[in-house]
Amino acid sequence: MSVAKVGAVVLDCPDPHALAGFYAAVVGGTPEGEGDWVDLAVPGGPTLAFQRAEGHVPPRWPAADHSQQFHLDLTVEDLDAAEKEVLALGAKPLEAEDRSRTFRVYADPAGHPFCLCAC
Repeated sequence: MSVAKVGAVVLDCPDPHALAGFYAAVVGGTPEGEGDWVDLAVPGGPTLAFQRAEGHVPPRWPAADHSQQFHLDLTVEDLDAAEKEVLALGAKPLEAEDRSRTFRVYADPAGHPFCLCAC
């Protein structure tokens, strides 16, 4: 028996509404909340929550001295099509040059790394 269950994955960021909008466009759902906290109930997945963090400093990929702390693996059917969409939404490529791999690494608009995976 487990002690707990995942309630939400929370991302610190400078603008919770903007980042929730980015992820809603990528994984679905409707952002809800006001002020410094926004929830995104992801269809078929855990809730993503976005919390305003003044002075937020994004992690760097890959850099042991600026840990990524966590990242999301987002499963897709077509890496090229998904890449085009996330870039149009404001993602930045971090490690996407090797087209032979089954994943590519990007940063969301607040700098958090995430992977598109065709695994």
